[in-house]
Amino acid sequence: MSRPINPNKIVIFTGAGISAESGIMTFRDKDGHWAKMDPMKVVSTEAWDSNPQALIDFHNARLATIEKAQPNAAHLALRDLEEKYEVIVVTQNVDDLHERAGSSRILHLHGIVTEVFPDGCRERAVYRGYEPLSLEEKDPYGRPFRPNTVLFGEQILHCEEAIEAISDAGKILVVGTSLAVYPAAGLLNKASFHAEKIIVSHEVESVPYGYEFIRGDATVQVPFLVRKWLSEAKR
Repeated sequence: MSRPINPNKIVIFTGAGISAESGIMTFRDKDGHWAKMDPMKVVSTEAWDSNPQALIDFHNARLATIEKAQPNAAHLALRDLEEKYEVIVVTQNVDDLHERAGSSRILHLHGIVTEVFPDGCRERAVYRGYEPLSLEEKDPYGRPFRPNTVLFGEQILHCEEAIEAISDAGKILVVGTSLAVYPAAGLLNKASFHAEKIIVSHEVESVPYGYEFIRGDATVQVPFLVRKWLSEAKR
């Protein structure tokens, strides 16, 4: 039996498309990262074990790109929803643009590039910011530091928290994802039948049952939706 929905609660589910509009390259598009490299040789658990420098180099290059990027109109509009709603952002992105836009509750399913942890001890992840990482850096036990991002072969993070957030939200807004990456995309099936559910993206692999699909740029469509929802808010 589904839980009663909270009409004052919005879950935002974001993917690479929203960050692409800030100039951050996507992974799966035809001109994205995976069109230029084999991810299993760079960002998999096997790659980390056999050639950790490949991951470090990829991380440092991406970190530099993310540092230069700025939150766009969609990120900023999503922050504004907190004026009248309880808002939880569930993101597949590893950048910190939601944080810099001012959103206060964010679950990073795939981790975040501005944190590192000693290999094998993700629970000890700490904020590092945009300083490049080196394999020469080790903790007191001799373990190299690793970016706090999820590799191929690892489980996504914050899964139960995301399900909890989605299951009773009165509104679900999905932004900038093709819904091709599982298990993250499958979390949207946990939404209530009675919730208002909208997807804003250029394309999706398939539209989940009960969701309205709006094709377009996040920077155009999201501010429009936010203004509408703020005008409808009860508080």
